[in-house]
Amino acid sequence: MRITLRQLEVFTEVQKSGSTTQASQQLALSQSAVSASLTDLENQLNVQLFDRVGKRLVTNEHGRLLYPKAIALLEQAGEIEQLFKSDAGALRFAASTTIGNYMLPEMLGAYRAVHENTPVELFISNTEEVIKAVLEFRADMGLIEGVCHSPELITEPWLEDELVIFCSPDNPLSGKSNVTPDDLKNVAWVLRERGSGTREVLDQILFNRLPGFRVEMELGNSEAVKHAVRFGRGVSCLSRRVIAEQLDNGLLSEVKIRGLNLNRTLFRIYHRQKHISNALNTFLTYCR
Repeated sequence: MRITLRQLEVFTEVQKSGSTTQASQQLALSQSAVSASLTDLENQLNVQLFDRVGKRLVTNEHGRLLYPKAIALLEQAGEIEQLFKSDAGALRFAASTTIGNYMLPEMLGAYRAVHENTPVELFISNTEEVIKAVLEFRADMGLIEGVCHSPELITEPWLEDELVIFCSPDNPLSGKSNVTPDDLKNVAWVLRERGSGTREVLDQILFNRLPGFRVEMELGNSEAVKHAVRFGRGVSCLSRRVIAEQLDNGLLSEVKIRGLNLNRTLFRIYHRQKHISNALNTFLTYCR
């Protein structure tokens, strides 16, 4: 059985007007096309939907049973069309923690101010979990801090970000000038967990220069790392975006390392088989 929306549209219009002639005028179809569509529908259902009373077509018990169902389906089809007429498809994003907690809120606010009817779902976790969500099509796109090695995903550079080594104001490194990597060999480190993009970048560009470095704590989110460092548990390294407020008000102190560049690239990822919708492209114009 292959009932079409056009057949249901013809049926409901004939029911309203009681005439194939008037229905054809409303639908901008020929009368023969309306009659053929109605006949096909009755043949597929194996019932007669109208009784012919003079020149009028009057719905019988079968037609009355079908009518509310047909109207409901046509209304739902109309709603589906409206979803995409203004590029307002629902968006599902996954973002690693620094991006999701400290960067996307402002971007989402600007986007929703203009596209307030577009549903947005945001999943925040570490880079490893974001990659997994995109691989499993649970997210349309991922925004990550680390590197994606999956051949099934397309990885594109997105934004630049600066990492900052920091400590508490009471730490001996606070306010010290000309700090070298050697000064960091014996300090206690408070780090993000393995699987986070920040941790992966630090392993690549910093800790390979510090053999035998000591990890005091591994924590699952940046807020916990900030608080641990603030209360004297060690030294850490996070995005400047994460600790800017605490640096400004003196709760944390930046440790500047001579000759050490801690800039990194943030990436956006999506599945090779994923269609990038107009709504998604529109949102990306706000992500700058």
